[in-house]
Amino acid sequence: MALRITSQVMKCLILLFCLCLPTSTLAQKFISESSTVMFFSKATVEDISARNEKSLCLLEVATGNIAFSIPIREFQFDKSLMQEHFNEKYMETEKFPKSTFQGKLIGYSQEIKGAQQAHAQGKLTIHGVAKEVDIQGTVTFDQNHMTLASKFVVRLEDYNIQLPQILWQNIAETIEVSLDFTLKPYEK
Repeated sequence: MALRITSQVMKCLILLFCLCLPTSTLAQKFISESSTVMFFSKATVEDISARNEKSLCLLEVATGNIAFSIPIREFQFDKSLMQEHFNEKYMETEKFPKSTFQGKLIGYSQEIKGAQQAHAQGKLTIHGVAKEVDIQGTVTFDQNHMTLASKFVVRLEDYNIQLPQILWQNIAETIEVSLDFTLKPYEK
């Protein structure tokens, strides 16, 4: 009789383990291993671009909850004067040190290996102003890594970024932003 109870207990433990296995995989969290955030402004006088490789992204696969943070001062420009003006005059980096996004990644499956289209809905905060956005992009699952890539347009006016009237030909009113995050499973 003791053998039969042990056998039943063992079956219950195996069943419980099997039921818990898929949810522990789906509850997996990913954190950025590398990141590249770039922006590009096509203006009459000259094009302006900058690159930032110090951003952080977190994703919880089961819920689709996603967040990223971009330290504004980390954008690197070809010309130091552009970088100085960007931080001091336009982005007011001392007052607004980072840009953030919080929302949900929608339309992807961890079960599909390779690239798939998805989008993120949530609040994008730039220059202290939060706006609801829907950002289209590509999600790629490859073994234990995933890549998130997107390209979208930001209107400076939407985020209260003021351009001096004298510089209207130097900086475009819309900026193209490119995000590329490579994420790995987060281990505590």
